[in-house]
Amino acid sequence: MKQEQFSNIQQTLPNSPGIYKYYGIQKQLLYIGKAKNIRKRVSSYFNKNNHSFKTNELVRQIEHIEFTIVHSEHDALLLENSLIKEFKPKYNILLKDDKAYPYIVIKKEPFSRVFLTRRKINDGSEYLGPFTSTTRVRDLMEFIKQHIQLRNCTLALTKYNIEKGKFKVCLEYHLGNCKGACVGLETQADYEKGLEQIRHILKGNLSGIINEYKQKQKAFIEELAFEKAEFIQQKINDLKNYQARSVIVSPNLGDLDVFALGDYEGDKVVSYLAVRNGTISNSKTASFRLMIDEEKEDLLAHVITNFQSIFDSEAKELILPFPIDFGFEGYKVTIPKAGEKKKLLLLAETNANYFIEEKRKRKMLYLSEKNASKESLLRDVQTALSLKEIPYHIECFDNSNFQGDYPVSAMVCFKNGVPSKKDYRHFKVQTVQGINDFATMKEGVFRRYERLKNEGADLPQLVIIDGGKGQLGAALEAIDELGLKGKMTLVGLAKNQEELFFAGDQESLKLGYDSEVLKFIRGIRDAVHDFGVGFHRKLRSKGTFVNELESIQGIGPQTAFELLNHFRSVTNIKKASEEELKQLIGVAKARLIIEHYKK
Repeated sequence: MKQEQFSNIQQTLPNSPGIYKYYGIQKQLLYIGKAKNIRKRVSSYFNKNNHSFKTNELVRQIEHIEFTIVHSEHDALLLENSLIKEFKPKYNILLKDDKAYPYIVIKKEPFSRVFLTRRKINDGSEYLGPFTSTTRVRDLMEFIKQHIQLRNCTLALTKYNIEKGKFKVCLEYHLGNCKGACVGLETQADYEKGLEQIRHILKGNLSGIINEYKQKQKAFIEELAFEKAEFIQQKINDLKNYQARSVIVSPNLGDLDVFALGDYEGDKVVSYLAVRNGTISNSKTASFRLMIDEEKEDLLAHVITNFQSIFDSEAKELILPFPIDFGFEGYKVTIPKAGEKKKLLLLAETNANYFIEEKRKRKMLYLSEKNASKESLLRDVQTALSLKEIPYHIECFDNSNFQGDYPVSAMVCFKNGVPSKKDYRHFKVQTVQGINDFATMKEGVFRRYERLKNEGADLPQLVIIDGGKGQLGAALEAIDELGLKGKMTLVGLAKNQEELFFAGDQESLKLGYDSEVLKFIRGIRDAVHDFGVGFHRKLRSKGTFVNELESIQGIGPQTAFELLNHFRSVTNIKKASEEELKQLIGVAKARLIIEHYKK
């Protein structure tokens, strides 16, 4: 749109707060902006001559302008944010919500279950989070399990079912992990107290729980129940130790959101700290590229709105590096000069600077275009799976057998996003009798990481187990026995629906069928499958599977091959009737087979 064209419509624009939308010649939405005064803001695009090339290109493409008046600047900010998310205009910044962040959900049901999930659905349940650190949220779940007695079964604990006596207590009750709500040994009101404690723990508000335990302890001492008092003291100690592990700034600070900005070669870097009850409960650092000129105040306002939406923040005080006078009328905005709040801002700036330095170091490595794309893909894997590190080193395990016999375990290794074939390994099963997928998986995983541990070699950031929850559980047992829990992330890849399972998750993570991350993981899974099958073919070519049959006096290689080709496994040959064997290899040889396996 030229200046003279804009002059014709300038006077029709309102001097009010609101949002404006720029459309191109094909009616495509180019840009959405917010303004205290729509006329002044839109005019600035056409009256200034010092715009960047990108902004000038946007102005050149504008064919039509629309606007919406709202009551306040804050309403304009929220409307702009929601419209950008919905329409994703070409020239707007888009901070994507990361749906893979884990939540802790309190399920909407009688005697609510509490579990980890990566799927936030509109089912009326309470979702606490999201958490950017998977390690932290798993530590939280483990801490909750140790200190609050909640059920982990999936029984329908309705009042009718409990009164009808449909259930019996399970092992969790006898272990002291559950109070037996299924048989009426705990009321809904008592159970809710435990859920309330969880809410306090997740918000970092442990003082109330500690005081409650102290009251219980005092009552036990008065009753001379010293063993119970000692048990409560242990809980108090654990809570204090957990609190000490958190990054505590000051318990008097309350709830704050802290933001810092940085620059790196045209990219903007934002660092966010969520402070709840004086404790840093969440953090995130991200970078993004500006498509047109943006005032830093507008940019920061946009970032704040997005992050508060992603992390469901209700904090009403913002700690910022510079003032914002648009859209945050209901907030207390602090630009600290000293004290605890200044330390928080400096910490956010440190995170932003560290992120920038990491980007600079990677650039100094002179990554090729191919390697750069692999770097981007691995970052996408990190984001999709909520990993604490970029998975430069990935290993994948699969079990393989020949028609049910001679199981082996195979492992492939990917480094920097490409196969590292010198690190591929296969494991002939040594400790498992018969066909047992779980035990076979456990042995392969154990042997692999026992060796790496003994050699002091680097461990992978991500381990993929080809199989469902059973195989994943078996692999985790091996990791626990080796004392390597928490040193790497293990996920199970279900064979049928290609969904990912994490330890302790009740629900799977389903990636988009055509997503690059899932394609990459599929490729790794296919590589380990081919490697395992190839190993079997090699063994068969050496006669590994026919040796047992050839050891029978009177049975040669040709007969052994015919038997395996027809029955597909030694197990099936053992089960075959004498009549079936006769029809294939004749009476005499059939008799030899029958007599051999009767011994």
